[in-house]
Amino acid sequence: MREKAENFDIQEYMTRGVERVVSDTMKATRKDPKESAFMLKFAAASRSASKKRKKAEEQGEHIPPFLIASITSQCNLHCAGCYSRCNHATLDAEPIAQLTSEEWLNIFSEADDLGISFILLAGGEPMIRQDIIEAAGKRQSILFPIFTNGTFMSGTYFELFDRCRNLIPIMSIEGERQITDERRGQGVYDQLIKNMGELHDRGLIFGASVTVTTQNIKEVTSDDFLRILSERGCKAVIFVEFVPVTDESKELAPGDAEREYLRDEIKRLRADQPEMVYISFPGDEKSSGGCVAAGRGFFHINSHGGAEPCPFSPYSDVNIRNTSLREAMHSPLFTALREGNLLMDDHDGGCILYEKKEQVEALLAGN
Repeated sequence: MREKAENFDIQEYMTRGVERVVSDTMKATRKDPKESAFMLKFAAASRSASKKRKKAEEQGEHIPPFLIASITSQCNLHCAGCYSRCNHATLDAEPIAQLTSEEWLNIFSEADDLGISFILLAGGEPMIRQDIIEAAGKRQSILFPIFTNGTFMSGTYFELFDRCRNLIPIMSIEGERQITDERRGQGVYDQLIKNMGELHDRGLIFGASVTVTTQNIKEVTSDDFLRILSERGCKAVIFVEFVPVTDESKELAPGDAEREYLRDEIKRLRADQPEMVYISFPGDEKSSGGCVAAGRGFFHINSHGGAEPCPFSPYSDVNIRNTSLREAMHSPLFTALREGNLLMDDHDGGCILYEKKEQVEALLAGN
């Protein structure tokens, strides 16, 4: 088991991370007057949120700066190796009893009051729920990266992104055409490139999300691939380590050698290509004192309101419909995970809680 970092301050670490993301994004958008103006306002809001979190910390309460919100369980694609479908968290048809746009707006508002600066909108395919994304646009002091497969992009969405600059589409791409279409479906790559062109022509900021595997790690960190994204106006690339959902797919999960390579490449890219923001998830857990799920740095709310440690760890003992966001962060499951050693354990895949799901289930059963 990995030793805990001595005198590690998770609040300070995450605050510095937020400040770096905001600073890097401001640099990446400085040539666009409208984006620069918004980012200046958001930077001020982010500093205010940091003060709220610091004050809460001084009073003995930790507030994470990030929240992940899966606003729908419905998706139109069947991507190879999708962890969400494997967990039966994503379906073809729209399920019943999902949170309404009003309920999500209440969550966003409480998050704003607590000092949460970033809410990542996920799914399923989040752009199926335009009503919720429009609600998110009303909370201008929070930045909402929207993790989308890009197939629901339309004129009304382009207009919404222009009005509400706090909504940032992050389109999933696996590399160039062949590897993207192999995983996501024929024609998806061309649709993504078309969307990027439209967003770029309208002066709208967007990013890309890349699932990193042992097969594509060299391609997606290559200068050629990243130049394609940069030339089309992409301002952020988020590298997400592949989480194996079957024994057969374990060979695709990055190991220690691949993680070290990815860390080195991101360090190089940040120095050589400052026009784009580069983020890795889960990134270097050694520098963060362990996994930052379960409310250490973020937590997840599913489309039915269940508060979960992480999208890769779909276990919940509390529903946001029956409690406040603040109370959900202190659920028995979250508390047990934060106070135990599980989040600091060594592991093979991209997510320690997914790999050690039997231990998480045991904690849940004991609450």
